[in-house]
Amino acid sequence: MTITTTKRGLAGLAAAGLAYRLLLRRRILGWGATRGEAEGTLPGDELLAHPDVVSTRAITIAAPPSAVWPWLVQMGPGERGGAYTYDWIENLLGLDMHSVDTILPRFQHVEPGDVVPDARGVPWLRVERVEPERVLAFRSTDGDWVWTFVLVEQAGWTRLLSRNRIRRGGSLGGRLLLGLMTPGSLVMERKMLLGIRERAERLAAQAEAEVEAL
Repeated sequence: MTITTTKRGLAGLAAAGLAYRLLLRRRILGWGATRGEAEGTLPGDELLAHPDVVSTRAITIAAPPSAVWPWLVQMGPGERGGAYTYDWIENLLGLDMHSVDTILPRFQHVEPGDVVPDARGVPWLRVERVEPERVLAFRSTDGDWVWTFVLVEQAGWTRLLSRNRIRRGGSLGGRLLLGLMTPGSLVMERKMLLGIRERAERLAAQAEAEVEAL
């Protein structure tokens, strides 16, 4: 390989990296979110200062926050509600996720300090902030990831925002791994948000039908 070929290859990689940052990265990290939502401050941001990566993904749900909240608080592996995404992918990774279509009463009460274990029963996420039907924030037990859900009521509907703040560490391996995971996280989180919307809208419709039947 000549020096000229090497330079061209490096220039091509640099151009591809620039194109990704300018054209794709914002779309990947901000799927469904407005610029104001993606760039604005949200509750839970204070739990991890100076993150290396921030994603803000969002969806509008034709249901009130009261129909969205129950699906969020029961999320998790094992006997919990799953993640409403591609279970088969989650379980290839050994995460023991089983997305449910019903509300699980035993997981509906959540308080700061509660811990969600991983598939092995080891503490994984700690509940850091709870404002019922408005804010639910988790922090990983290693302190390098904060995941916050924010619910904004809009004329009886809900705008659901999911924000991840991640500190990747200074190692080259950590940076490469996070770079590879970012596009994959969009696939999984998009499916999760769509899954929550489907379940919340169905729950709201059932509640409305029950009221009309009285």
